Parts: sequence; structure tokens; C-alpha cells
Amino acid sequence: MNLQEKRFKSNAEKVAFNREHRDNINSNINNYNKAVVIGKSQFEDLEMAKKKAANIRSKVINNLEKYLVTFESNFEKNGGKVVWAQDKKEAIDVILDIFEKNSVKKVVKTRSNISNEIDLVNSLVKKDIECVKTDIGEFIVQTAEEKSYHNTSPAIHKSKDDIVALFHKKYNTDKDASAEDIVAFIRKRIRKEYHSADAGISDANFLISDTGSVAISEDQGNVMMSTAFSKVHIVLATIENIIPNINDLHILWPLLSTYTTGQKNNVYNSIINGPKKDFEVDGPEKMYVVIIDNKRSDILINKDINKALTCIECGACSNVCPVYKNIGGHSYDVTYTGPIGAVKAPYLYGMEEYGHLSFACTLCGKCNDVCPVKIPLTDLLLINRRDFVSNEYNSKKDNFLNKAMRTSMLKVWPLDFLSTKKKSIVLKLLFKKSWGKRRELPVIKEKSFRTQWKEMNGLK
Repeated sequence: MNLQEKRFKSNAEKVAFNREHRDNINSNINNYNKAVVIGKSQFEDLEMAKKKAANIRSKVINNLEKYLVTFESNFEKNGGKVVWAQDKKEAIDVILDIFEKNSVKKVVKTRSNISNEIDLVNSLVKKDIECVKTDIGEFIVQTAEEKSYHNTSPAIHKSKDDIVALFHKKYNTDKDASAEDIVAFIRKRIRKEYHSADAGISDANFLISDTGSVAISEDQGNVMMSTAFSKVHIVLATIENIIPNINDLHILWPLLSTYTTGQKNNVYNSIINGPKKDFEVDGPEKMYVVIIDNKRSDILINKDINKALTCIECGACSNVCPVYKNIGGHSYDVTYTGPIGAVKAPYLYGMEEYGHLSFACTLCGKCNDVCPVKIPLTDLLLINRRDFVSNEYNSKKDNFLNKAMRTSMLKVWPLDFLSTKKKSIVLKLLFKKSWGKRRELPVIKEKSFRTQWKEMNGLK
């Protein structure tokens, strides 16, 4: 068992048996589930919408190079600049180079999974560049000195009372503040930062190939504020963020908002075509799109697993996952959590170190059912498990137990040969530690199911 797996099991156990923590997660997710029902009501044929979205995203990964090159050409015709980054280091170097050329000393940043993936904030701090997180959820976890907990809802693990107590301690706000009071406090605190920032950084939900545009969907207006006031706007995107046509948004945006927040459409939907034109009064003077690979090409060429790149990052798979709802987002210790995170992490960070995440799944299939682009997540997790074992990354103990279970399940005589007492001893020897100290091992019956079946049906 490697260090990452040990940390995962230790963190998961702490959360799974912390009742208050689990109650917070499940309460917030239950509120989300109620909202999703309303969002789904806008679709006359939801299944058909999901099939169309899946086809759009599949078309992308099958023609990725063509759409990316077309986007670059069209975006630069609009006055912007596309910069390519092979990995995390190149991405950081590119961003720092842009900041140096434009004398950037202060940045406002929207919620961004890719910036977390490349650890952008720490890199900026090392260069004495101030970075202000403008997303309310990210501001809360930053105040708590924590990482984001969920791909779309960074503070989903915290109750209102947790946040009120946190802000009272850190900022001396009213200890009986309402949720509205906290939101107003954050907005007032952040609002002044937009005017003094030299640059704004955002993600892109989609890069639109045929128009060379960036599509961004949000609820708080912080993306629009970040791009409107700053003289430089940097969009962070990964190679799979591309979509072929602007008309694809009429399917993808409603699905994204429904499965992310339960809304029929997010509050603010922006299509940005580049830096401001001479006749425009606001917007950035310069706009860059940094397109990052960071091992996604390895996923792309793997025909068994590349459907993972069709994900639109709605977070719905985490919200239905019984494992995620019990162990929480921090246990994964990676940027992308839940089922889709468990699929991608072994490729983004290494199969040997993170392949264990693909085993943190009951294979219940709820993530398959809920995915708006119909990714067969449980199939992909099984493929990861296969590759993990075939590369001999699992322990010798696991290999032994797998072989023992296979022999026992395929042939009856090893089980019939042992007495009930001996079976219980073997069960304790093999599984007592992994079963955990909080649970009792099941009691083995005197007669096996096979024996009882024969007796019930008068068989010999």
C-alpha cells in the first residue's frame, strides 16, 4: 500500500465516522437533488437531450485537433491570443510570462478547477502576485484554509452555522448572521478588488470552435466583473473544453445548469469573443486563452478510457455517489473528486499512486444514470481496476486474496472441506483488519446455502 492509498483510507475513515460532517454533506446534496427535479422539468425528452449532448462531446474527442486549430484561428482573428501548454510547469510559465509583460501585480480569480490542478495560486504567491478568489464558495474555503471540497460547490461540506462561526472568528461578523448577511459581507469585501486588479483569470465552460469564442456560465456575476474591469483576461482551458458549433450551447448549457445547480439556466451566460473593440466601453485590453494538455493526450489515445474527456464538469456524479456522500471530497486528495475524479486521477497523477481511487466505488451505477453526457463511469472504473492489477500495482496480499476468492467461488470443495469453525478462523485471519474495528465480521452459518437448497428441494 503506497503513501497516497494510506492517506486516502485514513482520511476516508475520519469522515465516514464523523456524523456531523456527513450530515452536512448529505443535507446540502439533498437540497441540490430537490432543485434538480425542477431543472429537469424544462426538457420534454430528457433522454434525447442527453443523447444529443453525448454525441456532440463524442464528436469532439474524435476530431479534437481539427476543432482546436479552428478555434485558435478564429479567436486570434477576434484579436485574442491562444497559448498552448503541455503540462503544469509550461502553463505556470506561460501565465507568469504574460503577467510580467503586462506588469500584473494583482489578480482576481473566479472558481477554476484547472487553476487548482496546476496549483496556480501558490505559484503566484511565490512571485509576490496577489490573487483574490472571487467565487463565494472558494472564498469560504480559502478563509477556512482548506481546499475545494467539490468540483462545482467548493464549500458543500459546511453548514450555515459552520460558515457563520468561521466568519465571526476571522472577520468579527455578527455571530447570529444570516446566510444573506454572509453573502453580502463577501460581496462587499470582494467588490473593491475588481477595480484595483491588473488581471482577471477564469475557466471556460466551452471553447466554441466555429466562432472563436469563450462560453462561460455562472451564478454570481464574478466572471463578468473580473473580465470587465481588468486590463488583461486569461482564460484557462483544457483541450477537451472545445465544442464544434455555437448552436451546441442550446443543448449543453441547459444540461449543465440543470445538473450543476438544478436551475433551468444559470443566471449569467456570457459568450466572449476576445478583447474589447475600439467601440466598446469595457472589457479587457488583452485576452489570452491558455489551452492546457497536462496528460489528457494520454487519456485521448486510450480508446478504452477516452470517453472520460466528454465530461462537462457538472459534478452530478459526486452528488449521487454513495461513496462520495460518506467519505467526502477531501479524502480523494485530488482536484477532481467523485466517480469522474476516480476515473481521471490515475492518468493525471499516476496509476500506481492513484489507481486505488478506482476501487472506491460500489459499482451501483447511479453515476451512469445521472451523467448528462452518458459517460459509462462504472465501465471506466472497471477498466482502471483491470489496468491497475495487470500492471502489478496491487499488493501481494491483495493478489493472494484475489486468487483465494477466485478459487473458492469457482470450486465448491474448498469451502465444503472446511468446518464452520475453521471457516470462521480463516475469515478472521484474512479480513479482520480490512473489515475495520467498528464492524463485526458476519457469522458463518452451520450449513451453506447450497446445502440448505438441496435439503429444501429434496436433492442429494
